[in-house]
Amino acid sequence: MNTEYFSTLAFIMVLIVAAVLDIRFQKIPNWLTFPSMIAAIILNTASTGFPGLLFSLGGIMAGIAFMILPYLMGGMGAGDAKLMGAVGGLLGPKGVFIAFLLTALTGGVYAMGVLAFYGGLGETSRRYRLILRNFFLTGKVLYIPPSGKENKPRLRYGIAIALGSIMTVIMKNTLYEIISLN
Repeated sequence: MNTEYFSTLAFIMVLIVAAVLDIRFQKIPNWLTFPSMIAAIILNTASTGFPGLLFSLGGIMAGIAFMILPYLMGGMGAGDAKLMGAVGGLLGPKGVFIAFLLTALTGGVYAMGVLAFYGGLGETSRRYRLILRNFFLTGKVLYIPPSGKENKPRLRYGIAIALGSIMTVIMKNTLYEIISLN
């Protein structure tokens, strides 16, 4: 068996552990994310030398950059941003971009499912319909805050990161061909 198989398997295991820890403790710990970044750097550097080092560092920076704004706005934790950085360390800048897109899609479906499960989907959709209607009528965005009675369940975004990243790894060659990044 080749090294890529074992690194992919270890990567998937890290993502599963991160999702489970996020579910249980609402936290993705540094002891998981930082060693994952270091391992990705070592792996890519050992396999292709200096270009592999740049590949991993670029992926780490891109992964964190994609998630820094939602973190700064309070939408997710720092562990989510660091986990996406670890994903970038293994997949590089192009790969982490694809993983980020699939994570966003997965996260949107997950968020709607959680809202539906906790009964907040109706109230949330009404608010956003009013925001959109106001925008189309006036051309201005008027934010309508949630009412006090609207359920606000907490999302565990590590689940979406894990699913989006695993889909990226499994479908990597196909996705690269579809969007002509390969």
